[in-house]
Amino acid sequence: MLDSLYDWFWWDRVWLPVNLTWSDLEDRDGLVYARASHLYVTVPYTIAFLLIRYLFESLIATPLAVSAGIRQRVRLKAEDNPTLEHYYISQSRNPVQADIDGLSKKSSLSVRQVERWFRRRRTQDLPGVLKKFREASWRFVFYISAFTGGLIALHDKEWFYDTREVWEGFPKQSMLPSQYWYYILEMSFYGSLLLRVAFDVKRKDFKEQIIHHLATLVLLSFSWCANYIRIGTLVMLIHDASDVLLESAKVFNYAKWEKTCQSIFVVFAIVFMVTRLIIFPFWLIHCTWVYPVLQYPAFFGYYFFNVMLVVLLCLHIFWAYLILHMIKKFMFGNLTRDERSDFEEEEEEEEVESSLTEDEGEQQHKLGNGCSASETEEKNGGSGCMSPPENMHRSRPVC
Repeated sequence: MLDSLYDWFWWDRVWLPVNLTWSDLEDRDGLVYARASHLYVTVPYTIAFLLIRYLFESLIATPLAVSAGIRQRVRLKAEDNPTLEHYYISQSRNPVQADIDGLSKKSSLSVRQVERWFRRRRTQDLPGVLKKFREASWRFVFYISAFTGGLIALHDKEWFYDTREVWEGFPKQSMLPSQYWYYILEMSFYGSLLLRVAFDVKRKDFKEQIIHHLATLVLLSFSWCANYIRIGTLVMLIHDASDVLLESAKVFNYAKWEKTCQSIFVVFAIVFMVTRLIIFPFWLIHCTWVYPVLQYPAFFGYYFFNVMLVVLLCLHIFWAYLILHMIKKFMFGNLTRDERSDFEEEEEEEEVESSLTEDEGEQQHKLGNGCSASETEEKNGGSGCMSPPENMHRSRPVC
């Protein structure tokens, strides 16, 4: 059973054009071809990336953050309450009003106190700026290293300038050492991102990130086994180009270098649109869709590879929409948060803090005047007795 499944999975017609078999890709006469067994090395390299990342964030990113004035924020801790804690962990972080009423009776707390407890408990789990800074710094270092290495490896190759050369002699194209390391390091890095995604800062495009990492790994693995290595290196290079700018913009944002962040973000938006919405579909997907069938009939691998590229293109369109939405707000001076990244956590934190401030103010007002804030509001014709906190009005930087 397993042997039959193995034979079917590695059937020549799935991976290679007609009239070609795996025996045609045996190493001979100084030619070296990519093999699936080579990919096993990505497992220890993935673990190595996790270790290197830990050391980088601890020994380099953290001191750098401290020098930039970024500190680990101390948040108010929710009081110990087993009833509320059990609901928070097993049921929901945001209980509905009916559940709040029930929890109020079980815990012998007022509805207001239960609401305040859940707000404080949620803010305890929010990632701090220091954590975000360390993550962005690590990704920036990798992307700029990978992009630089990719340029060095590809700048003197014919297919870097003429995409028709990508299919010259395919699939009997010998693998170069630079291509080997470019692939292995990129796949190991994305493998480490996938393993860490549940522990990293959770952004609003969390699901899209998962799809992106999985699609990238599947695409790279398939292109490796089917010897689509030339086009694979080009795809990686254009993706790294904009990622370098995005992560650097985040780093400057967390360090409060707002003008630098905004300038880099504008450049990032331009590079993103050019590389992922112009070069990627009209050069690279065109290259994989049109040129191969001029040399051999279409086969399963041809369709599968192009479908995976289209999946990435759809993700690019989704992110481009969010970026354009940000640019629109930026142009009209109404940008208050990052539509693509992780500022929803900051918004939630500010909401929690402002709510807690209002709670404390209400309690003080009761002690001082013998009436609640709502009662005073009614007496004053609807105007509240407390002004909103300043941080509710501050404008956040572009990125």
